[in-house]
Amino acid sequence: MQAKVSIIMGSTSDLPIMEAAAKFLNEMQIPFEMNALSAHRTPEKVIEFAETAYDRGIRVIIAAAGMAAHLPGVIAAITPLPVIGVPIKSSLEGLDAIFSIIQMPPGIPVATVALNGAQNAAILALEILATGDEELYKKMLKFKADLKNKITKANEELAQIKYEFKV
Repeated sequence: MQAKVSIIMGSTSDLPIMEAAAKFLNEMQIPFEMNALSAHRTPEKVIEFAETAYDRGIRVIIAAAGMAAHLPGVIAAITPLPVIGVPIKSSLEGLDAIFSIIQMPPGIPVATVALNGAQNAAILALEILATGDEELYKKMLKFKADLKNKITKANEELAQIKYEFKV
């Protein structure tokens, strides 16, 4: 089995957040890899990773980082693959990471999800992969239908709750 998605984090302290991405990809049966790489502490490893990702079968990269949050942008500068940035709340309420990831220069896009939004990053990775894979497209359709059904069921349950002035 060859990984299609790579989950990269600046350090393993990001793992509690990034597990949401891993769990979603696992549930959807999408092969993935997980690694800790630091744009500041192991720049040569980041370069090697980004340069070899496509040849290793990777098609989407999810890169998480806090504080200065250079990791997603550095990877995006090197690889032509889509990079999804996950800003991690670690300092300044996460604003530093958000601004670092979304403020990319022209030609170096990084799709960015919400602060600590690892699950949405994995969902976006599935959507990207599904554009060229009918089986994954069907999984995406089912996932979206399940979301809709969850809300429909929640409204049915809310309708059963009685209050004196609820109409």
